[in-house]
Amino acid sequence: MSVYDAVKIESLQGGPADLEQYLGKVVLVVNVASKCGLTPQYAGLERLQEKYAGRGFTVLGVPCNQFMGQEPGTSDEIAEFCSATYGVTFPMTEKVDVNGENRHALYKKLVDTADAEGHTGDIRWNFEKFILSPDGEVVARFAPQTEPDAPEVVAAIEANLPK
Repeated sequence: MSVYDAVKIESLQGGPADLEQYLGKVVLVVNVASKCGLTPQYAGLERLQEKYAGRGFTVLGVPCNQFMGQEPGTSDEIAEFCSATYGVTFPMTEKVDVNGENRHALYKKLVDTADAEGHTGDIRWNFEKFILSPDGEVVARFAPQTEPDAPEVVAAIEANLPK
């Protein structure tokens, strides 16, 4: 079953994000925050977007304020920060909870996937990454400290790009 089945989420700008538009693409889903020590990863995420967008790939940023309040802004403030500071062009969703009783349905479908160390379950921090295959299956998970352009992330993206 695809991650996109029955998952509804709003875009950062408001209105439905329509996740089904990503069927047929490789998607790197990452929970993001503007005031985190890992925030410079936005630059690497944008480089991936620029490099692979024309080959059936997109980053999907998911703002979250659950980790020490490091994403306190409004949707407009988040969008302005990402654009002005990192030139972000990839799509972003509304701010959601990725853990706890109010965990968004998207993350309910992601967290059972293990990373290379075998971690499943709760998101550990900002910038945890998941790769979805073109059919919407979760094929990889990477720890927050793993840079977006790390060899293992790039290899997982390239292995799943549409032919």
